[in-house]
Parts: sequence; C-alpha cells; structure tokens
Amino acid sequence: MAIVWTPALSVGVENIDSQHKIWFEKADQLFEAGKTGKSKEVIAQMFDFLDDYTKQHFRDEEAYMTKINYPDIEEQKKLHKNFIAELAKLKNDFQESGGNITLIINANQMIVDWLTKHISTMDKKIGTYAKTL
Repeated sequence: MAIVWTPALSVGVENIDSQHKIWFEKADQLFEAGKTGKSKEVIAQMFDFLDDYTKQHFRDEEAYMTKINYPDIEEQKKLHKNFIAELAKLKNDFQESGGNITLIINANQMIVDWLTKHISTMDKKIGTYAKTL
C-alpha cells in the first residue's frame, strides 16, 4: 500500500501543501521500511523524523492560521495535540514490541487515515478561508 499525496488533498496554501507532500513521502518510507524488514534502528530513526517533522508542520500551520486569524484554530490545535500523542504512543509501542511488523502496518494505517481525513476535512477549510481574504 503506497502512501501517496494527490492533488485532491491540496489545501491551496503552498507551504502547507509542500509539507503535506513530504509528510506522505516519509510515512510511505516508514511503511516500506517495515514491510521490507529494515532494522529496528532504521525504523526508530524514521519514527523520530516523522515525530519531529509533524511537530514542525503543526507549528508552521498554526502560525499561518494565527496570521490569517483563522476562526477554527483552537479545534485544529486540539486535533494536532491528539495526533502528536497518538504518534508518541505508536513510537513507544514499537520500541517496547521489539520492532513488531504488525505494529508498523497498524501505525502506517493510522497515520494515513489521519492524514487523509484531517487534510480533507480540516486543513482544506484553512485554504477555503484564506481565499476569502
């Protein structure tokens, strides 16, 4: 199951879309690493990158929302915080499991589901709002 960003997921804000594309690439690399039996250390490094990148993306996205006075920023912040907690739990579960491949597949599914759902239902609203300014 390749994880691919598609134009249908475009928010219409260049910086946000660029970061979403990278996010999808990295999530796909994590999945491929698990699927091809890469070492626990490689997968742990990918989790670390995904964790750091997610936090940076959310900071950038929230700064943009603040800049444009986006009305639903608090809801977005709450969802971002919840996702960071879920990602941390997955990372921890992976470490404790000793590198269980099923956990990688489940992590991948959660990340992809969250990304596509969040982008298509929440982030697209940011682009729609920005176009009214």
